[in-house]
Amino acid sequence: MSKLFVIISAIFVGNLVFLSTTILKNSVQDPWEVPAKYQKLENPFASDADAENIGKTLYNKHCKSCHGSEGKGDGPKAEGLDTPTGDFTEASFKEQTDGALYYKTIFGRDDMPSFETKITEEKDRWLLINYLKRL
Repeated sequence: MSKLFVIISAIFVGNLVFLSTTILKNSVQDPWEVPAKYQKLENPFASDADAENIGKTLYNKHCKSCHGSEGKGDGPKAEGLDTPTGDFTEASFKEQTDGALYYKTIFGRDDMPSFETKITEEKDRWLLINYLKRL
């Protein structure tokens, strides 16, 4: 019986260590440095109403699987990622400049893919940013 207890204890501790490192890995991420050029970049389509159509269509095609239907970072692919997906409904997201969001969305990093070759129209890129900020 004591050998069984040792084996069960070892399995429990191993699982606990694995779970702890997974949680830590997913909750701690280096700050995403955005070059000053992009921080200050103005959105030439900030007031364009097409965000509800084009922006939403692009979001559903490229973003929804990870970021979820409401932008809360809970899409079906989010669980399998090594980095947090981010919640577009949080104030910390909405406080970012349009240029910073443009940089992060188009160039990506880590599990966030680049959309530089997938969303090539400049106006479409900005309409996606408009839509993200409305979530």
